[in-house]
Amino acid sequence: MHTRVHRIPAAAPDDVTGLQALVASGLLDPRGIIAILGKTEGNGCVNDFTRGFASATLTRMIADSTGEPLDAVERRVALVMSGGTEGGLSPHWLVFEAVASDGGHDDGTKSLAIGAAITRPFLPHEIGRTAQIEATADAVREAMARANITSPDDVHYVQVKCPLLTKARVAEAMAAGHTVVTDDTLKSMACSRGASALGVALALAEHTAIHEDAVCRDLTLFSRRASTSAGVELLENQILVIGNSAAWGGDLMIAHDVMTDAIDTAALARVLGQLGIAATLPLAPDAQSRVVAVLAKAEPSRSGVIRGARHTMLDDSDISGTRHARALVGGVLGGVLGTTTLFVSGGAEHQGPDGGGPLAIIARRPVEAR
Repeated sequence: MHTRVHRIPAAAPDDVTGLQALVASGLLDPRGIIAILGKTEGNGCVNDFTRGFASATLTRMIADSTGEPLDAVERRVALVMSGGTEGGLSPHWLVFEAVASDGGHDDGTKSLAIGAAITRPFLPHEIGRTAQIEATADAVREAMARANITSPDDVHYVQVKCPLLTKARVAEAMAAGHTVVTDDTLKSMACSRGASALGVALALAEHTAIHEDAVCRDLTLFSRRASTSAGVELLENQILVIGNSAAWGGDLMIAHDVMTDAIDTAALARVLGQLGIAATLPLAPDAQSRVVAVLAKAEPSRSGVIRGARHTMLDDSDISGTRHARALVGGVLGGVLGTTTLFVSGGAEHQGPDGGGPLAIIARRPVEAR
């Protein structure tokens, strides 16, 4: 197998014309789609229905293209919609397609490998707790096996879409005699993201044991490769594992590092260096053409400062701090990379250190290395 990654602009949350054009041209086989990551232009909060709108539209488009029932597409394709394109971030789709080929590289070179898995639906009282942590860990392992990735060291990014609590879901749990992790719907997004990230950390052996009491409390526990996004449109966790494997062919590869804060361009330079791309300012046109996708987390530091200077992202009662952080990190990365078509996801609980977050880039190998 080898992986194709298509980065497609979106004019609206239901704009699939770019995908349809690729399918019509034969450049994209919808039967090979493993996952779609989307940046949609909603608020990224509890009531961001652009995510569900986009997921439903994409599911219908794939079903119409392949003849599959809608529920079959939902079981087969991981749809991770991340709301919020604040600042200059551009709405877009990242379509991950697995294509049959002659196999991997004879010399052991590792190429981009992908695998998806979906957990069972969670009951409201399970969100943010042990059940979600453990089910996520199991699903990550399952996705690794599907991707033929045998070592956690070869996993460079794990993208998770997870559920949240609404008032109706809280009431359902209470009526059944259960407690919930929080009755604050916005905070439930953080708990779900955090539990999912800690599940990734378990699967990748970044931590060996995690208790649910640590979720959103012990922030010294985190994954360096997890990216989680919560939404109202689902009750299960949808998971995409992205790494490198000698079992896969093709000219794409992925590398990652961790931003220690929101303006950590040194981390970006390190990732580019792993990919053999010189981190010049601005990035040279040939280097820009090699970058296929950029995946990053954004979070306002709880300390209220960035390198000793005060920020006000957490003091704004009008706009969620995650929205400020997405705009900030998007601007920092875009200024170096020369593009605003970046998958920057907000809410980084247990995803990198406080105020920072994982960063990964998928790129083509230089011509001489193919």
